[in-house]
Amino acid sequence: NFQTNVLTELRKWKLSFIEHHKLEMRQEKEKHAAHVRQLNNQMENLKELLHTYEISLGRKDEVITNLTQALDKHKERIELMRKFMLWRIQHVEAKQEAHANRIADRQFQTALLKKVWAAWRSLSETRWKEKVAKACQLRAENVCVQLTNDYEAKITELHAALEQSRAEILRLHNEREQYEDTMKKAFMRGVCALNLEAMTMFQGK
Repeated sequence: NFQTNVLTELRKWKLSFIEHHKLEMRQEKEKHAAHVRQLNNQMENLKELLHTYEISLGRKDEVITNLTQALDKHKERIELMRKFMLWRIQHVEAKQEAHANRIADRQFQTALLKKVWAAWRSLSETRWKEKVAKACQLRAENVCVQLTNDYEAKITELHAALEQSRAEILRLHNEREQYEDTMKKAFMRGVCALNLEAMTMFQGK
């Protein structure tokens, strides 16, 4: 019985160890499966991230290409602008040179004309003085005659106005004397009437 009990107890321990081992194996398998799933998820995430990086790199390449093309176009534009500015500067310089040449020619023509004018003036100065003197004398005589006629007309007009003013003053004096006589007569009539009325009042009393 003791041996049987010991064997039975050993079988129970064996079964217990086996169950415990199976349980640990199951837990380890689950842990391993969870770890594998986690690794698979991480690997999928890394694949997606890699794909995203590939797309980003592709876009970066496109951006770099576009920027390179834009820089090339900008360089071409700057080169064209530089050539245009050089051409414009040359054109302006040529225009300025032509304008300076025209001014120099005009200055030369002006100096030449001044010399010719001085020579002609020195030759015709005496005749010109005589002509100017005669013209001035004739003009002065005409102006004097015209002024004389104007002043005589003004004097006649002023004499007429003076005579008219004198006649007006004489008429006003006559009117004033007549008015004073009329006022004296009226005043005397008023005084006489007052005297007569006073006498009547005294006689009544």
